[in-house]
Amino acid sequence: MSKCDNCTVEYKDFYSENIYTWCTNCGNYGIAAATKRALVEEQIQPKDTLMCFDIGCNGNGADKIEGYRYHGLHGRVISFASGAALANPELTVIASGGDGGTISEGIGHFVHAIRSDYNMVFLLHNNANYGLTTGQASATTRQDVPMNSSPDGVSAETVNVLKFAMGLNPSFLARTFSGDVKQMTEIIRAGIRHNGFSIIEILQSCPSYNKATPHEWYQERVYDVFFEKDYDNSDPIAASRVIDDLDNRIATGVLYQDSNRPNFLEKQKNREGISTTLVSEVQRFDITELKNKYR
Repeated sequence: MSKCDNCTVEYKDFYSENIYTWCTNCGNYGIAAATKRALVEEQIQPKDTLMCFDIGCNGNGADKIEGYRYHGLHGRVISFASGAALANPELTVIASGGDGGTISEGIGHFVHAIRSDYNMVFLLHNNANYGLTTGQASATTRQDVPMNSSPDGVSAETVNVLKFAMGLNPSFLARTFSGDVKQMTEIIRAGIRHNGFSIIEILQSCPSYNKATPHEWYQERVYDVFFEKDYDNSDPIAASRVIDDLDNRIATGVLYQDSNRPNFLEKQKNREGISTTLVSEVQRFDITELKNKYR
C-alpha cells in the first residue's frame, strides 16, 4: 500500500461525474461512500488505488470512483485482483463482488484466495439475491423466502459466508452493515492496513427484490463486537461463536485477525532477498533464436 506522504488526499479526488444508477435506498450508496472515505482517511491517492468490480449491482460502481478500475467477468474478480496485487504490491487493491458471483460462480476463487492469503481487500456485497438480474435466489438467500425464480422459496441450506470462510483459516474476517457508513469506513481502513487477504462481508439491503431483510431488519439486529466486554478478535474460537447467528443478534466488526501471518508473496522462497516488484521486472526478450529452433 502506498500512502501520500507529501500531499493531502481529499474526498473530491475520488469524485466521478457519472451518475449512480442503483435503486433508491440501495445499500451500495453507503458502501461507495465508505470506500472513498476509507481511502481518503488512509491518505491513498487514486493513482495508487486499483478498484476491481464483479458483474452485478456492485459493478455499477466501477465508473463512479476515480482511480484505476477494472470491471471483470462474473465470479472472476478475485482472480484478476489477486494477480494485480501480486504484480504490484505498492498498489492498494480493493475488489468487490456480490453473494451470487462469489459464493456460486466464483466460489473456487474465493476458497483459494483465503488459502493463499493474497494481500488485498475483498468487499463481499451480500444482499442475499441476484439483484442485477431482478431477484433470483442466491446461495445466501434465506430458506422459504419467495424470489422471482423460486416463488415457493429455496429448499437448499443458506450459506453463512463467514462461517464458511472461517473453516479455511483466514487471516482477516470482518462483517459490517451498509447502513452504518462510519463503521464500514473503519473496517475498510482496517482491511487496507492488514497484511493479507481481508474479507469484509457487507450485509446489504436490496429494496427492490429482497423483502425479507430490509434496512430496518438489519438495523434492529446488528451489534459491534468492539463494544463487547472481553471480546478478543485474535481468538478463532470466539470468532466462530459470534458469526453463527444471522437471525437474532448479528455480530459486526473485525471478528478475527491474525496480524503475524506473512502474506502469499512473502512466503515465496524464490522471492527472498528481492526488493523489486514483479511488474517492474517485465522486460522485452528476443525470441528469434527460439523460433528458429523449431522451424
